[in-house]
Amino acid sequence: MRHTLVFSALLGAGLLASSASFAASKSLVFCSEGSPAGFDTAQYTTATDNDAAEPIYNRLVEFEKGETNVVPGLATKWDISEDGLKYTFHLREGVKFHTTPYFKPSRDFNADDVLFTFNRMLDAQQPFRKAYPTEFPYFNGMSLNKNIAKVEKTGPLTVEFTLNSVDAAFIQNLAMSFAAILSAEYADKLLADGKPSDINQKPIGTGPFVFKSYQKDSNIRFTGNKHYWDPSRVKLDNLIFAINTDASVRVQKLKANECQITLHPRPADVEALKSDPKLQLISKPGFNLGYIAYNVRHKPFDQLEVRQALDMAVNKQGILNAVYQGAGQLAVNAMPPTQWSYDDSIKDAAYNPEKAKELLKAAGVKEGTEITLWAMPVQRPYNPNAKLMAEMLQADWAKIGLKVKIVSYEWGEYIKRTKNGEHDISLIGWTGDNGDPDNWLGTLYSCDAIGGNNYSMWCDPAYDKLIKEAKVVTDRDQRTVLYKQAQQLLKQQVPITPVAHSTVNQPLSTRIEGFKVSPFGRNVFSGVSID
Repeated sequence: MRHTLVFSALLGAGLLASSASFAASKSLVFCSEGSPAGFDTAQYTTATDNDAAEPIYNRLVEFEKGETNVVPGLATKWDISEDGLKYTFHLREGVKFHTTPYFKPSRDFNADDVLFTFNRMLDAQQPFRKAYPTEFPYFNGMSLNKNIAKVEKTGPLTVEFTLNSVDAAFIQNLAMSFAAILSAEYADKLLADGKPSDINQKPIGTGPFVFKSYQKDSNIRFTGNKHYWDPSRVKLDNLIFAINTDASVRVQKLKANECQITLHPRPADVEALKSDPKLQLISKPGFNLGYIAYNVRHKPFDQLEVRQALDMAVNKQGILNAVYQGAGQLAVNAMPPTQWSYDDSIKDAAYNPEKAKELLKAAGVKEGTEITLWAMPVQRPYNPNAKLMAEMLQADWAKIGLKVKIVSYEWGEYIKRTKNGEHDISLIGWTGDNGDPDNWLGTLYSCDAIGGNNYSMWCDPAYDKLIKEAKVVTDRDQRTVLYKQAQQLLKQQVPITPVAHSTVNQPLSTRIEGFKVSPFGRNVFSGVSID
């Protein structure tokens, strides 16, 4: 009976070929919210892209499931020199890369794969990068391209990283998705075949699941890795991502057992999910921030008075009530209050449309000036309804004499265009990646992050000096002092308006075991089973 239910659910979702053997396998369907742009994680920063690639890869170090601490991955241990500039990683023996119809490895994972993975990001002249040029927004945004002096193989299973300066967050950073280890042998094959871009669409990794196929806006299929280096983590034969951008549709599929896990339910659906005996709902305070980014390279947002005016004209409480519906808290700072070094002395400017009008007039902004506000097309952990938020901001800013045109694009295109700075103002947000303050204050607002995750295009030398100093100090108290100064400066300059930190609600079937909600918004299926 149990197998029949799984088969019927998958068939109803249009995700199965008619196969009796498939019906008898352990299969899980995850209702995801968007189509990934690709599977080469170093290129991407969104959770949609990283979620889709997560089953395929491992990193040298990993975050413990559901936690922020780092544990061994493809490296079994690591040594750090006394001066904090050399990291030696001892690699795991006997790890197999995936075998697929398009690639059969001739050797196990070794140091050459680590060198290929990182030298591709470090060296613009590296042959594969020259053949397949792409950007590495995380790697560059955190200045790893400038701070990693070299990566060397000191043995078949030993790799040494040399840094130019101390990086207190280095190990945490290497547990992030961008640092997924790729196969150097597969890269050589793609170069020889003249198909280097296939690394993004036909991925090969060492992870618990093997990529099978991807149909944009429909589904991604994976099979359990029968040769995984830790067999206890592979408890599914098949993993399917069923893609649907509509949160209400995802919930209906979950209720109908057409999928067994989904994400980002609408606040209005939460109570019904709680009361369904076939479902469980895990709720956790979100390690996230939804915010408004002002593009300071577009006039008139290059003027501080204009940004201050827009900021004080936002009715945050109204947005919190309508958009988050009780599943969030007002944000006043550039990162969540659960992040260590958060400065709780920072306060918002009071909501004051009349003063905002005066500031706009003093800045020479005429009544009726047209601006564009970009709104995300998908639900995110930090913003359950960007369209509604945009409409409320449109009304708020109309009260101070601005004509606001709401713009949206498909999610991948939205991210690409905002990173290029095409917007006036955009709705965006962030879920922390590694538990370190630099992942907020450096990754989102630094000069190096322009073209990456700095959607305000804001570059302030005084701010940058503070966060760079903080990153090379290992004492947490000293780092906290510097980060608090940086937070104060950022608040004064208003490149963003923080709006809310949302509660994360994760609905799933009661038949699922071993799934843990990540503080970083990752959906990890390693070790997950279905009854």
